[in-house]
Amino acid sequence: MTLEGVKQRFGIIGHSPLLNHALETAMRVAPTDISVLVTGESGTGKEVFSQIIHQLSARKHAQYIAVNCGAIPEGTIDSELFGHEKGSFTGAHEARKGYFEVADGGTIFLDEVAELPLNTQVRLLRVLETGEFIKVGSSKSLRTNVRTVAATNVNMADAISRGRFREDLFYRLNTVPIIIPPLRERRDDIVLLFRKFASDFGEKYRMPSVRLTDDAQQLMMNYAWPGNVRQLKNVAEQISILEQQREINADTLRHYLPEGGKSNLPAIRPQQQPESSGATDFSERELMYKVLFDMKRDINDLKKIVLEMVSNAGEHAYAVTETHAQTINRMHRDVEPTVGGSGFNPSPDMQIHRPGERPFDAHEEVEESLSLEDREMELIKKALEKHRGRRKAAADELGISERTLYRKIKEYNFG
Repeated sequence: MTLEGVKQRFGIIGHSPLLNHALETAMRVAPTDISVLVTGESGTGKEVFSQIIHQLSARKHAQYIAVNCGAIPEGTIDSELFGHEKGSFTGAHEARKGYFEVADGGTIFLDEVAELPLNTQVRLLRVLETGEFIKVGSSKSLRTNVRTVAATNVNMADAISRGRFREDLFYRLNTVPIIIPPLRERRDDIVLLFRKFASDFGEKYRMPSVRLTDDAQQLMMNYAWPGNVRQLKNVAEQISILEQQREINADTLRHYLPEGGKSNLPAIRPQQQPESSGATDFSERELMYKVLFDMKRDINDLKKIVLEMVSNAGEHAYAVTETHAQTINRMHRDVEPTVGGSGFNPSPDMQIHRPGERPFDAHEEVEESLSLEDREMELIKKALEKHRGRRKAAADELGISERTLYRKIKEYNFG
């Protein structure tokens, strides 16, 4: 099958050299049985490439299973992939086949493979190397003949250096790498994709398809599209439904782009890392550090305000601080001759700093909860409320994986 034939069959729009190279690689590797690792940002269409590889292979009439590794809780992912025996854990009322057993003779697509726990990575490596696996709760080794295609939007070199992903598994999966370019590197394809989506939605909703003016096309090509093809498709659908005018100019288009479409730089994507037993999730640590830095900044701002008030209050300025009673009484005796005639009687919890002296770093201690757990619960609750309980959107907002958010919800007993 030719390159154009593959594009037409799988609905791929574009003429970018980077896209063509990725497609040609997929076409060449499809007839073999070697493992493939597809990398690219979220929304670039990585699953389409796994389908191309499966449909152009000798396994096309066998089972094809797509698994989102990031959406399966850590406690059940081994059972999902490899199956389990009856009674192997609480709730295992009967034996169950895993995806690798079901897909025997076919292809299994592991999306977000970098989210796999380390112990599951060991099991996966054994399947890839020997074709053998053991069900949860069993001692019997089973064999399977499965072609594995994996995908990730994570920087794998960084994940390996941080101990989040096994280096030997990476090299086993990465026999043939396929890199899908982001939409911002395929600018000439953006307008073509929008026209296709607009035509499809016009037919779907039985209305004329929308058209872009020249300035709208230029704005669309200059925008970074951090959500890639998925975001572009969503924008095309929104415009098709909401706009009465079928000709869309740049001013109208800006209402559908974050920050009015000002961003023309690559988006910084949060690097989500897989969890490992006994280790804290990297994204969780980033969230905790952010909370601590915000708290520290607030306290420093409060210190500055208090010191400015002290500096501007004149020679009778008094700085309040919490100290031990013995220290306060000694300070009281030291300064009594200076202020004794002013009619001012310092209270035991006051500290006085004389004019002309170098002010000490005095401040009022502010009682504030430093519990990371409380702040984390608050942030997670706000994210869930903001996105109306949609866990995937809330996890993206917090910069953590969906599995991590699922575990936190159970840990904090959220409704």
